[in-house]
Amino acid sequence: MHETIFATQIIEEAKKYGDVKKIIVESGELGHVPPEEMRAVLERMVPDWEVVVEEKEAIVKCGCGYVGKPNIVERGHDHAVFFCPECNAVPEIIEGKDIVLKSVELKD
Repeated sequence: MHETIFATQIIEEAKKYGDVKKIIVESGELGHVPPEEMRAVLERMVPDWEVVVEEKEAIVKCGCGYVGKPNIVERGHDHAVFFCPECNAVPEIIEGKDIVLKSVELKD
């Protein structure tokens, strides 16, 4: 259900620019809503818009010194299970957890 809240915020932000034709949204690999779910919700809520959802790769930082892509063992709605590929600890997410409106294209 919270994906609807995220989608509503994105739609309202896009509408501030005018008569929307297309939006590009970036959805983090470790975000609360998987990119395909975010796209489906947006397409359902604004069927006359072209909706593109791009996945932002996750980058993590671990106490062992590792910085890079995590070992993701499970992803789903509102959860992700991931570890440091070097030491198997749970690292801090640096990038790839947010949902961001990247661009808005307006109708002519």
